[in-house]
Amino acid sequence: MSKHVVDKILVINSGSSSLKFMLFSMATETMMAKGLVERIGMPNGNLAYQRDGEAKTEQTIQAENHGKALAMACRMLIDPACGVIKALTEVDAIGHRVVHGGEKFSAAVIVDDAVKAGISECSPLAPLHNPANLGGIVACETVFPDTPNIAVFDTAFHHTIPKHAFLYAIPSAYYENLRIRKYGFHGISYQFVAAAAATIIGKPLEQTKLIICHLGNGSSIAAVAGGKSLDTTMGMTPLAGLIMGSRSGDLDPAVVLYLAREGKLSLDEIDTLLNKQSGLLGCAGTGSGDMRELVAAAAAGKESAVTTLNMVGHRAALYIGGYFTLLGGADAIIFTGGVGENSVPAREAIISRLAAIGCRLDPARNKQIIFGKTGLLSTDDSPLPAIVIPTNEELMIARETFAILSRQGI
Repeated sequence: MSKHVVDKILVINSGSSSLKFMLFSMATETMMAKGLVERIGMPNGNLAYQRDGEAKTEQTIQAENHGKALAMACRMLIDPACGVIKALTEVDAIGHRVVHGGEKFSAAVIVDDAVKAGISECSPLAPLHNPANLGGIVACETVFPDTPNIAVFDTAFHHTIPKHAFLYAIPSAYYENLRIRKYGFHGISYQFVAAAAATIIGKPLEQTKLIICHLGNGSSIAAVAGGKSLDTTMGMTPLAGLIMGSRSGDLDPAVVLYLAREGKLSLDEIDTLLNKQSGLLGCAGTGSGDMRELVAAAAAGKESAVTTLNMVGHRAALYIGGYFTLLGGADAIIFTGGVGENSVPAREAIISRLAAIGCRLDPARNKQIIFGKTGLLSTDDSPLPAIVIPTNEELMIARETFAILSRQGI
């Protein structure tokens, strides 16, 4: 009997009230269709769906839970008028984005009861994400009872960070008993972009030294040597590091104590303040954590917005310079993510501070590289080039899913 050829892989990214899906044909790594179910469990939900090369359609729906949302998504995929497959049995495997794998998972794994228990055990480290990710897996087990599910972890890429870089300088018992340490995030994106960058600069991945800036509503930077993470700005949680849409990024830990003692804020109030009311939202005075609104306000001369944009550039340049030193030089600085791929002023705020390490901005090129384009941002005479490379986390999940099934002979 001939071996079954794995081809069609469904990628699921399940949030607390949303379910993003994308179907790939791995023979050509082509996205066949994609969609998003929003406001799960709430009135006036929305289902967006799009076949490759066609316009997006939207409809109001009512999805009581993730299982119902997945069923609606699947109906679109097999619909005679707008679907791309005839039956759900054509789906060979399902790849799931799982945000936090802790120290348990250093690579993608086929889901079984032990894996689901492990994902649940990591939920205190990502309480907004892991339960929702697990809910997506359980829903798929119901709708696709005979189809393998593969968990692909955002934290797995960073398991190569050395111990001296991931430990915090607090008594070791807190690491040994509570596993308090740096974990890092955006790993799926870093893995995809590092491989793409190696191709662009014409070096084997194993020989590259890259500083990758994943900039979006949540932002981080990673030092990647030979395709492996050496360090990254996010920590035990995604709150650490850069200034983000509504997250503060790094601050003096004593600020938390001061807010509790003098500001009379509870722990939950401080959590909300630092994660949901800070960053661009808290500093710029625009009423939004959206970089586009910050840029517009700064262009109009709003002082707080100008200052915030400079804060963003300062913090990012600080880390880029440090990672340049840790790597012993770099082949390129890569910009990716929604802000990294599209925000001309945000990139300028960062690159304009990097001349000392050999990266000089070409303003004309910077203005041209938006809307999913790959391209050079720096001048031709810059020893250290800056390059935009659009990320594709869903394709990376599909690749990891395909690879693990191929290794298992499924």
